[in-house]
Amino acid sequence: MKLIKYALIGLSALIGLGVSSCTKVKRGEYAKGSATIFCDDGFRNILGEEIEVFEYTYPESSIIPFYVDEQAAIDTLLADGTQAIIVTRELTKEQKDFMKKKYKRVVRTHCIAVDAVALITNKDNNVTSLSMEEIGKILRGETTRWSQLAGNDTTKIKLVFDNAGSSTISYMREKFLPEGQKISDNPNAFAQKNNAAVFDVVKKDRDALGIISVSWLGDDLSAAKNIPVDQRYEDYKNENDTIATNLTTEVNILKVSNPTEENDFNPIAYKPYQVYINSGEYPLFRKVYMISTATKHTVLNSFYVFVTGFAGQKIISKTGILPYNMQPRVVQLKQTNSTNSEK
Repeated sequence: MKLIKYALIGLSALIGLGVSSCTKVKRGEYAKGSATIFCDDGFRNILGEEIEVFEYTYPESSIIPFYVDEQAAIDTLLADGTQAIIVTRELTKEQKDFMKKKYKRVVRTHCIAVDAVALITNKDNNVTSLSMEEIGKILRGETTRWSQLAGNDTTKIKLVFDNAGSSTISYMREKFLPEGQKISDNPNAFAQKNNAAVFDVVKKDRDALGIISVSWLGDDLSAAKNIPVDQRYEDYKNENDTIATNLTTEVNILKVSNPTEENDFNPIAYKPYQVYINSGEYPLFRKVYMISTATKHTVLNSFYVFVTGFAGQKIISKTGILPYNMQPRVVQLKQTNSTNSEK
């Protein structure tokens, strides 16, 4: 029923606003019309800005986003209820063959970013870093109190995440939990509606440990929203600008270490800055894909080209995660009001 619901939503949106134009479009031009895209909620900030700038640039185009869990996005694509999704995994060969056989659609996949999963705490929390081993123990319910990590605080760790179907939670479950176990099985774990709710809980609750996409933590995109869209577009076209970004100071963003044999048991912990995501020194990262079955001369194909092009990739850089097609140039990377030198 859930699959049918999302497929009907997508189809209704297309019928209500007009299906993407099938008018022939010359090379280098963009199509007019309307279309839907389904996106994992963790990347809401990215997609919202991409759409706003795209629609400003091409005012006769309209992209209607639906923010759902990752599996719902994939299911809707497979039901031909949309022709574009943003998720953290590629379709299988069987799924691609299914789309070609049933709907005569060719699946195109482009990695648009490398995202990091961030761990955040309240500003009054004394814990500043965790190792991968410590994170695993928290998720499995083996470590339950803050005093087991640092200081004398004996209160329970409240593990806060967006929802059980999100790509962020799927990633953490596959990385740290034995097969069949869920993060929600932890009695100290609390699901929220979305990433924004996770952020709000952590800001208010000293005992909360939030799991969130780092794309929610970049200050640059928040600041950009105060600038008119025409000026933002000019900035996104500027190839000489840096893509480095600052992270929010409203919460603590924990450093993560991963001492293993492969890195000579290096104990240094890193924050999820773009340069450390790029180098792999920040260990909690995954790729983000835009998957499209849209044909040429449609608005969704035009949007696909925009997102994977220079301006679309620079928009992604403003969220704090790493654009896949752009290499970071290291400038001063810091949290604005921090007094300590740190990775």
